Amino acid sequence: QVQLVESGGGLVQPGGSLRLSCAASGDIFSRYTMGWFRQPPGKQREMVALISLGGNTKYTDNVKGRFTISSDNAENTVNLQMTTLQPEDAAAYYCNALSGRLSGAAILSWGQGTQVTVSS
Repeated sequence: QVQLVESGGGLVQPGGSLRLSCAASGDIFSRYTMGWFRQPPGKQREMVALISLGGNTKYTDNVKGRFTISSDNAENTVNLQMTTLQPEDAAAYYCNALSGRLSGAAILSWGQGTQVTVSS
């Protein structure tokens, strides 16, 4: 089973930026759409951003223009650049591979995630 490892979270002030990275133990970035998801405390996990094999992207409405998903073939990571962070962005962030192109269900076991806290 491929293992996913998310990193890059932390405490940031409102308006600040963070860059999250997702690494995998197997070759999945060249085979599947990858996505970033988040789960705020007490809420369900939600999709944040997706990137297809062809580099097409999809974002949830409330991060459009602020977050950018990208894949780094040299580093074998999928990254999420987050800018203009707001308190409502605070959550545990996870990555996963999807069964479809820019859609579908997550197909791997969830990693431990990386925590993003937005507070002054």
